[in-house]
Amino acid sequence: MVAKGYNQEEGIDYYETYAPVGRLEAIRLLLAFACIMDFMLFQMDVKIFFLNGYIEEEIYVDQPPGFVDFKYPNHVYKLKKALSSLKQTPRSCYERLSNFLIEQSFVRVQVDKTLFIKRSNNEL
Repeated sequence: MVAKGYNQEEGIDYYETYAPVGRLEAIRLLLAFACIMDFMLFQMDVKIFFLNGYIEEEIYVDQPPGFVDFKYPNHVYKLKKALSSLKQTPRSCYERLSNFLIEQSFVRVQVDKTLFIKRSNNEL
């Protein structure tokens, strides 16, 4: 299913957008520091990342062509989760990921808010 995010209007369908992109300087610094200190780094590419965000707004989409419910052909679907084509999807997904990482004892790096480090047991 695909939402027509290009039809969304700011202030009506969404209020703000967000794209979590790490600063190149912060990534270079992290890699250099990890090499010097012999740290193990992990990088993830989650293919279904954009399907795991929750949305706060009420968003309705038409039935997709070829999948029309013949009993209710004029009905629409109310979304419970974000779809990849919506303007607010990156923000909601990043918020959910950030909350999870913080619950798992990670903290945001002050230099770049998209980077997290694992807090040691001594700091807890």
